[in-house]
Amino acid sequence: MKVAITRFCRITRATGLALACAAALAMPGAPALAAGLPSTQVAWMPAAADADIDRAFAQAREGRKPVLLYWGATWCPPCNQLKATLFNRQDFAALSRSFVAVHVDGDRPGAQKLGAAFQVRGYPTMILLQPDRTEITRLPGEVDAPQVMAMLQAGLAGGRPAAQVLAEARAGRPLSAGEWRLLAFYGWEIDESRLVPAAERPAVLAALATAAARAPNAEDDARTRLLLKALAAAADGKNGLKPDDTMRGRVQRLLADPAAARSQMDVLVNAAPALVKALTPADGPARAELTVAFDAALLRLQNDATLSRSDRMTALDARVSLARSGQPDDALSPRLPEPLVKDVRELATRLDRETLDPFERQAVIPTVAYVQSRAGLWADSDALLKANLQRSPAPYYLMSQLGGNARKQGRSDEALRWYAQAFERSEGPATRLQWGAGYLSALVDLAPADAARIEQVAGQLFTEAARDSAAFHERSGRSLQRLGQKLAAWAADRPAAEPAVQRLQAQLSGLCASREAADGQRATCEGIARQLAGRGNARG
Repeated sequence: MKVAITRFCRITRATGLALACAAALAMPGAPALAAGLPSTQVAWMPAAADADIDRAFAQAREGRKPVLLYWGATWCPPCNQLKATLFNRQDFAALSRSFVAVHVDGDRPGAQKLGAAFQVRGYPTMILLQPDRTEITRLPGEVDAPQVMAMLQAGLAGGRPAAQVLAEARAGRPLSAGEWRLLAFYGWEIDESRLVPAAERPAVLAALATAAARAPNAEDDARTRLLLKALAAAADGKNGLKPDDTMRGRVQRLLADPAAARSQMDVLVNAAPALVKALTPADGPARAELTVAFDAALLRLQNDATLSRSDRMTALDARVSLARSGQPDDALSPRLPEPLVKDVRELATRLDRETLDPFERQAVIPTVAYVQSRAGLWADSDALLKANLQRSPAPYYLMSQLGGNARKQGRSDEALRWYAQAFERSEGPATRLQWGAGYLSALVDLAPADAARIEQVAGQLFTEAARDSAAFHERSGRSLQRLGQKLAAWAADRPAAEPAVQRLQAQLSGLCASREAADGQRATCEGIARQLAGRGNARG
């Protein structure tokens, strides 16, 4: 299980990167940041074009330093978590003198093209690269700051790149303790098939976990992490590790050990339901026993003051997800133990009161509201989001959550009002395309007869795409592809939409002709145009 809104901002949500730094500067108590940069204590180099990247690597070669590339988003909760817990640390600032820090803001002109070049999709992504642009490793963004620091220090120590280490491991050659740790803590969730195709990852992680268990110099936390990652990846039962009593016993002992569970916090929290399912495929006493053990470990993490507030709330969310197991995923009023519901209410109130840093608040408040909704506390979730609209540097993010809450509860008109406001308030070209595609998708689902509004929103998005030089790259391109798929399905199911889709197709064709063919944008655009032209095949 990955918390949908806080751990990793992929394009599957109606999200985007806003030019919200100015709003953050205007907030009471907000840190004074240089425009658009993640922190003040680090000499970040903003990059949005090939020339910016060339300058960064030239500086790296001159200084014989690696490059740390951070791909982030102002609105994105886990990005704000990094700002509040990692980028503001004095030891991170000191360590930053050992590398060239590059920040790619996805809403700057050309930034989405850079995203495609470095194969980054989800916000946040941190990549450590050698001066010759060889990728050393992708740092995990979901672990807590001290562990990120440890992995960054290991990457700076001059070891082999992750791709080479993985090749050695798959060939059965011995690895050092540090190399096993590099693989264990690699950012597999943001690999984007750089090392291993996604379909092959469960089997590869299973092989690594098996090899690490036999390697005499692999440290126990690296062995454990690879085991947990492999089990979580194999939760569908089709690939990867096949659990046995030994594995179940090992995980049970881990859950009972506070220090060991704390060291694997991110995997246990993010993958709790998947791990329970993988270790106990069939419902019954064994699964119930394991669920109780998980809940106890997660409760300790929920109450662990050494963890960030966001991580503590995410641990509580994992408890809610486990308690919802076996119930319909769309249940509005799930059956939960009353003490668990009480914990949600109490921790939500406490974190709302205690979280004052604006970056941390942008990470915590969406998480709290999400957990409240998962616990069936819809009124609490709505009230919290509405109360924070004026405090958020990216209120459109909270508006999208309000739209989602209303939609799940069957209040379609209210949901569309919130989605419309979120789109209207969104800022930045990539953000507007992403939020606009989300709004159009909701329109097609909830108001398919409103052809005029659907055509107006789609036409506006194509007009904005025409002004964006990187509109068909990376996240923006995927937003437009989803838009095309939705329009094609809409027209296939509703013949009355045909005139509107014909006009939109003509508008898009003109846009495609204006794109250069060399960088792939024209091909992406023409693919969307073909979707609209072949809309009769989109039914079903």
